[in-house]
Amino acid sequence: MSGAGAPTISTDGTGLKVTIVAGRWHEEITAGLLAGARRVLAASGASVSEVHVPGSFELPVVAKAALDGGADAVVALGVIIRGGTPHFEYVSAAATDGLTRVALDTGKPVGFGLLTLDDEQQGLDRAGLPGSKEDKGAEAAEAALATARVLGELRRA
Repeated sequence: MSGAGAPTISTDGTGLKVTIVAGRWHEEITAGLLAGARRVLAASGASVSEVHVPGSFELPVVAKAALDGGADAVVALGVIIRGGTPHFEYVSAAATDGLTRVALDTGKPVGFGLLTLDDEQQGLDRAGLPGSKEDKGAEAAEAALATARVLGELRRA
């Protein structure tokens, strides 16, 4: 597990509008990711909205709509678990590339909380659930907030 070396990020979300966009697949893991993101965003003082999409493939288009609609940042949460077909590679690449494109095209941050996993246990270990070793939902929210602040500072400079 690669939690070693993670930065400590303290963020103030006051005045920021953040949208959580979450896929519906793998409910237990997704619930943990959502709880972590919600906790960080609530503590930050950000204004938060939340939308759910069928799966990870749909994350980019809805993230873009949220950012185009006035959100300052998006926290994208999803779970893709490898199966016995190439479907995993296609969906993982499309969702990852799409979220990157959304951030670059809008100039706004997308907190990357998309887990691409070999098996369910890897997701449980990263979901911020009791017994998890990491909390990727919280980390994605922290990254989105911190990046929104950096971008704001650069635009004011």
